[in-house]
Formats: sequence, C-alpha cells, structure tokens
Amino acid sequence: MKPPTIQLCSDHGGDGPTVMDLPIPDDLKREWLALASRRQFLSRAGKSLAWASIAGLFAKGGNSAQAAEMQAALLPHFAPKAKRAIYLFMAGAPSQIETWDYKPDLAKHFDQDLPESVRGGQQLTGMTASQTRFPVAPSFYKFQQHGNAGHWVSELFPHLANVSDDFAVVRSMHTDAINHEPAILLANSGNMNPGKPSIGSWISYGLGSMNDDLPTFVVLTSKLATTANIQALSSRLWSSGFLSPDHAGVALRSGGNPVIHLSNPKGVPASMRRAMIDGVGEMNRELFQKIGDPETNARIAQYEMAFRMQTSVPELTDLSNEPQSIWDMYGPKAKEPGTYAYNCLMARRLAERGVRFTQIFHRGWDNHTNLPANIKTLSEDIDQPTAALMADLKQRGLLDDTLVVWGGEFGRTVYSQGGLTKDNYGRDHHPRCFSMWMAGGGVKPGVTYGETDDFSYNIVKDPMHIRDLNATILNLLGVDHDRLTFKFQGLDQKLTGVEPAKVVKELLA
Repeated sequence: MKPPTIQLCSDHGGDGPTVMDLPIPDDLKREWLALASRRQFLSRAGKSLAWASIAGLFAKGGNSAQAAEMQAALLPHFAPKAKRAIYLFMAGAPSQIETWDYKPDLAKHFDQDLPESVRGGQQLTGMTASQTRFPVAPSFYKFQQHGNAGHWVSELFPHLANVSDDFAVVRSMHTDAINHEPAILLANSGNMNPGKPSIGSWISYGLGSMNDDLPTFVVLTSKLATTANIQALSSRLWSSGFLSPDHAGVALRSGGNPVIHLSNPKGVPASMRRAMIDGVGEMNRELFQKIGDPETNARIAQYEMAFRMQTSVPELTDLSNEPQSIWDMYGPKAKEPGTYAYNCLMARRLAERGVRFTQIFHRGWDNHTNLPANIKTLSEDIDQPTAALMADLKQRGLLDDTLVVWGGEFGRTVYSQGGLTKDNYGRDHHPRCFSMWMAGGGVKPGVTYGETDDFSYNIVKDPMHIRDLNATILNLLGVDHDRLTFKFQGLDQKLTGVEPAKVVKELLA
C-alpha cells in the first residue's frame, strides 16, 4: 500500500521554504524528517543534561534573574575586577599627537620631510599617496604633566587633566586597517568584515544580564559637535552577528521614544499588551517544544524585556531628580538629550542600574584638514563630560568595578596632509600607532604603557594590538578570551579571532 502524501508546509511564521516545499518524492521527505529529528535530539541532549544539573540549584526557576544566575555558574572564568564597562568610542580616529603622545622635539622638525627611514615604505591612503612631500607638523597645542602620575596631558583637556591619576594611558596601540570602515569594525567586533558579533554582544553572551528590566548592552550615539569629516555609523557596530539577537546592542534615541515601538499603540492599554505577550509567548513555547530552535526562546525573552522596558526606560531617562551639582559637573550641554554630555550622564545612570556594557559613540575626529580648529571643538565637547563621568562614578563607589575605555579606531600621521602652516594642517590615517586610555575596574592607575619613536610614527616599546585590548577588556570582566567561543561555520569563533592575542598584564592592578 502506498504511504499517504505528507501534508507539510513551511507556512509557519514566514521563515521561508523548507525541504517540505520541494518537488521531491515523499519518501525523501520522510528520510529528511528522520535525520533532522535525530540531529535536533543529539544537539539538544548534551546541553539539556548539563543545564538540568545546574537548574537543580535553582528550584524556584523561571525568571531571567535566576537564568542569569544559572549562566553565572559557568561564567565568569575567574574572579572579575569589573562588573560592567563603559566604552567611549571616538569615531574617526583622534590624533595621538594632539592628545596623549607628547613629542616635544617635533617643533625643530617643522616643515621638514619625514625621513624615509622612519616612514619605511608604509602603505598610504589614496588621499596622500600622490603627495610629493611629507612635511612634519608639530602639535599646535601645548602639553603639561599633571597629578602624581605625571601624565603628559594636552591643553585641550583641562578637566581630564584633573582626573588623569585614575588613567592608564596606552601609547602603543596599533591595528591592521588603514581605512575607517574595516578599522572601526575590527575595533568593535574583532574582525574587519561585517557580520561578526560586537564586543558588547560577546560580553552579553558570556556574562548575561545584571538587570531584569534593562538591556545588557546599550548604545548611545552623540549629536555632532562639528559637521566636518563625519564618519557614518551603522548598527553593524553593535550587532550580535551570529549570536542570538537578544545580545545585540539596544540603541537609545535622543528624540521621541528612547526605543522605537516601545510605547503601546493608541487605544491599546497595558493590560491588553500584557495579554498579547502572554498569548504569543505560549505559542512560542509550544513551538520550541516541537522544533527546539533557540531563536524561539530569544523571541520570548525579547518580548518580555520590551514589556518591562516600558516602565524602566522612562524612569531611566527622567533626569528631574538629578541635583544641580550634577548638572554643574557635567556641563551646560548635559540637559540637551543626545549630546555627548547627556550621554555620559546616562552612562552613569545605566551603570547604577546594572547595565553590563554601555557604548557611547562620538563622531568628527577624522581631521584631514583644519585639524587645530576641529580638534579644539571636539575636545571641548568631550572633556568636561568625560571627566565628570569619571568623578561621578568614583564618588558613588562605582569606578572600582566599572571599566572605562576611551579611544578610536587608529591614529593620525605626523606629516601634514595638504598645506602646512604653524597654525593649520591636517593629518591622514595612521594604523601603526595611536593612543587610548583605560580606567577603573581593575586597571592600574597612573601607568603609561608603550612608547613610540620621536615622530609618533612607529612603536619602539610594548606594542598593543587592538586584539590585545579586547582580550584585556574581557580579562578585567573575568573572561578568558580564548574560552569565550561560539561554534559557527565550522569554527570556534571568538572576539579576538584566530590570530594571537594577549592580556596586557602590566595594565592590571
């Protein structure tokens, strides 16, 4: 007797055609079903047994806080020095020569060609490759030592100078990319190609949430301080890549609803939204029991988080209870939503509420021309708020377990791009060396790590690749970068990639 025709279709939620829709014999469809079911069973069985033993420790089970405790049974790998991190990303690449890498002898080389022995045949961008000369441009701005640590700080940062004893300055950062898009991807995801998870997503995946009502990873993009040389930002910089979408960064907007579609539609009360989410959640749980797709559970978690955020986000963004002393600390722009100052204050509030990873993007640092004027505007925009964030975290007892990182995707050339005068010049991209700083969360304060040559062109001591920075950030959060992996495309993927990366222990307290 001929077996009955299989009546199966992929029309179960818009996921597209499956083998059931192909014009092939039913026997082959049955064989595929048997194999698929076997694969699902085998892939789930090992994980289920492991998690069952852990779940036994939490008999009450059920809510996301207990789920986070279950995850914590596996991670962190060792005692963390930081519970959370705030990454201040200066998109466009700040010049190290005007900020943190003081080169007093450059003045005597003004308008002299950079020696070929220093340049060493370095790859040039298309913007300076046709130049017949590479004239040395000393910094227009003065430097002075500050604090007990004696960091050399540019006059562009009078407020940061006052908190510089809390910093560890790295002068020997380097990267692989000479153009913005691959470099900013490498800095944020460990890979120059799009599609990989961002650092915040890896941290969310590895460590989970500390707060049931707010996302684990929050992104704040700042209003422009200048309209010159603006680099575009895209969500690929805070994407979860091949990880579950609930690990992606949630971007808070400065206007309207802080999160798109967070508010209930007109005429839909909270009770009705709650009932809708409960109904959809029940259907998704039934679907998970049938097919075992982890994305189904991710959807359930996202719906629940969105519902809770309807209460938590308005509370987060209501700054009416902040005292005048805080407004004075962060500066006059702090009351304007979306400014860098406002975002720094938000970062402190997010840290207080247990958000694991906050990233603030500040654009405009790509100063190919008119650098002295542009970098002054940019520095004035970030100096006081950044120093205020540091001091505010410290006075609340949060700096000890909050890691703060400041920097961009690469550095700038010592030679001028285009024309050169004593008070006007530009600088091209320079991946060979640049400066960043780290503070709090287990960082050794007052340290200066690495050294560049007299032209801030080549590293002469203690190079630190962007992969080493990411490995060190993970280490401070209690994570071994070699052990935080996710199987994808046949490879145990990790934030630091397949090339060697090291934790820079000299930066650890």
